[in-house]
Amino acid sequence: MTYIPHTPEDQAAMLEAVGIDSGRLDDLFRSIPPELRARSFDLPSGQSEFEVMKELTDVARKNTLNVVTFLGGGFYDHYIPAPVDALAGRSEFYTAYTPYQPEASQGTLQAIYEYQSCICRLTDMEVSNASVYDGGTALYEAAMMARRATGRRKILMDGGVNPIYRTMVRSYTSNLSIEFVETPVVHGQTDREAIEKHLDDETAAVIVQNPNFFGVIDDHSDIAEMCRRHGALSIQSVYPISLGILKSPGEMGIDIATGEGQSLGIPLSFGGPYLGFMATSKTLARKMPGRIVGATIDAQERRGFVLTLQAREQHIRREKATSNICSNEALCALRALIYLCLLGREGIKQVARLCLAKAEYARQRLEAIPGVEVKRSSPTFNEFTVVLPRNAEWVIGEMMERGIAAGFPLSRYYPGMEHYMLVAVTEKRTKQEIAMYAAHLEDVLWS
Repeated sequence: MTYIPHTPEDQAAMLEAVGIDSGRLDDLFRSIPPELRARSFDLPSGQSEFEVMKELTDVARKNTLNVVTFLGGGFYDHYIPAPVDALAGRSEFYTAYTPYQPEASQGTLQAIYEYQSCICRLTDMEVSNASVYDGGTALYEAAMMARRATGRRKILMDGGVNPIYRTMVRSYTSNLSIEFVETPVVHGQTDREAIEKHLDDETAAVIVQNPNFFGVIDDHSDIAEMCRRHGALSIQSVYPISLGILKSPGEMGIDIATGEGQSLGIPLSFGGPYLGFMATSKTLARKMPGRIVGATIDAQERRGFVLTLQAREQHIRREKATSNICSNEALCALRALIYLCLLGREGIKQVARLCLAKAEYARQRLEAIPGVEVKRSSPTFNEFTVVLPRNAEWVIGEMMERGIAAGFPLSRYYPGMEHYMLVAVTEKRTKQEIAMYAAHLEDVLWS
């Protein structure tokens, strides 16, 4: 069967309706010079439905890899409870379009409202938006928000912030008049002296991350206080699962909290789609990009949900809008909401404790391997750095052949760290898998 349902008569009628009397489809493109027309896309001839399904199924089978993963770097292999897929896959929600019209979309609006409430509780912040594209985009939006709120153009960025995020922030702002100052890490943590040296009355924001890209935990309360003294804003990117046991951005006095929500019930999926969350204080709510859903009461005293603070948006403020370049990931936000509701306060704590405990067990097993050094100068959560006696990229390749994703080679973003590897452990990794990992790593290094 053809994939084009229109008969030649249908096509002739449509051509005539648009003024092509010849009935020839090529004449529809006569305004395009012949040399600029695509003569052929070099596509194969059409196939039957059975043939297409068979070919696609064969391709899909290549994605099935029985790999035990210790790979992190901002994206993690957490367990996803079955109700997340079951509820998020319902037809009421499962759409590429995010419906906002309050008269027809109370379910979607309430889901977003509840998601915002969960993010506020998780981060101890006062206001959350309806989500943005991903963790890196959220950090960029926070930087721009600080620039708008302070009227300043200088931004300090800690070297421990995810290098993917730092690249995104610089790329998004490459055509803007912004001065970036990147400060180093000391023993894996934020360099306070460097921050204090560069922080002045021209600084819009200081960007930090907790745990940082090396997995190191840090309390940035003192940096938040430094920022307040200079009228700058503090921005912290966080790993949401860690907030089950770590000090929250709100407790530290952070002004804007952002992060990647993939670990909240969203599969790795070869890189997306993911979820960027963003929360702040009430005083900065009007400067925050993205849509915000609020609860209200209608004329009949019934509770309802609507978009609020719309004066910030593009259909009102035009080019001065704060929400015209970010994307709401509503379906991913719904998954995060369901995940957080299923686990609850105690469940998040339990997952975080499991990650911490299993990571410590993995550290002990790897430390016992001759020639392997585990960096312990600063406390870590579920991710840590090891130094190998051989090139990390080579080791990771050899381990992959054995069905183990051993970690992330830090030399990809940090020159001179060719022997350094970042290892992540989640609640899904068993003691048997960790023991197998250690045994294979020792064999690769010394066989």
